[in-house]
Amino acid sequence: MDLAYIPSPSTGVINLGPIPLRGYAFCIIIGVFVAVWYGNKRWIARGGTAGTVADIAVWAVPFGLVGGRLYHVITDYQLYFSEGENWVDAFKIWEGGLGIWGAIALGAVGAWIACRRRGIPLPAYADAIAPGIALAQAIGRWGNWFNQELYGKPTNLPWALEISEGTNREAGTYHPTFLYESLWCIGVALLVVWADRRFKLGHGRAFALYVAAYCAGRAWIEYMRVDEAHHVLGLRLNVWTAIVVFVLAVVYIVISARVSPGREEIVEPKADKTAATEKAAPSDKAATTEKADDTDAEPEDTAAPEGSAAGADSDEDAEHEHGADNGAGSAAKS
Repeated sequence: MDLAYIPSPSTGVINLGPIPLRGYAFCIIIGVFVAVWYGNKRWIARGGTAGTVADIAVWAVPFGLVGGRLYHVITDYQLYFSEGENWVDAFKIWEGGLGIWGAIALGAVGAWIACRRRGIPLPAYADAIAPGIALAQAIGRWGNWFNQELYGKPTNLPWALEISEGTNREAGTYHPTFLYESLWCIGVALLVVWADRRFKLGHGRAFALYVAAYCAGRAWIEYMRVDEAHHVLGLRLNVWTAIVVFVLAVVYIVISARVSPGREEIVEPKADKTAATEKAAPSDKAATTEKADDTDAEPEDTAAPEGSAAGADSDEDAEHEHGADNGAGSAAKS
């Protein structure tokens, strides 16, 4: 008898009136928001402008969703195109089935298009968004918990995942591989943030570190899963994918560090021009203030002569009045 386990939800859909809220989709959406929010903070810290990450994400996210679904459908085509299956189910993304490899690959294409339109280097953008993507994956994996899918081998560990009877699954307790990967992705995000601060990673190396670290964890987590998958030389296809991508990411880090050491000085031309304008603004303000002071000083300089002339006129008037008084007095005496 199991004394402790992680229960699975009885349903993956919560109905808010006529609107069905699917747990899998909800986790994906929350993950995207977290990635954009944190990526924006890192982009601003690198010298970019607020809102740029979100603008590029408008291109990257749809491309990523399509790429992730395509990878899943192609590598697990038997679930949709074999005898007795309905090919229309290939479009039901809310039921689960996104391959991270395809999502990152095609998402990068969308990001590249948006970056090119704004004159932004894609590697710099990728470095800023890398930890956020890892956090988005950590959140998105909980969508598998809602769907009771992608669990591991049977186990009686206290943190085992309870799976109920259903289509293509047997009731029991299994390794919660969704939880393992979620925690691993959080660790990857922390690793990238630390390494980026410590070594000032640039030119796409922070993103490559995220890819390499994720693949290292995905390889052993994938090996624990028991869901149907294609095998090559005794290993699951995704294990081979993780190995190949890991090697490519490490090679990129080594070559990039030699060819382009350091970090990009300017990540967004628009932000650099804005900073230059703001820097020049105080000088213009000082010149305007100085000119205003000169203008104010002019009346003070002209006031003195006028005051002297006025004083002279007053003295003359006084003399005339005094003379008139004397004349009047002499006439009265006479």
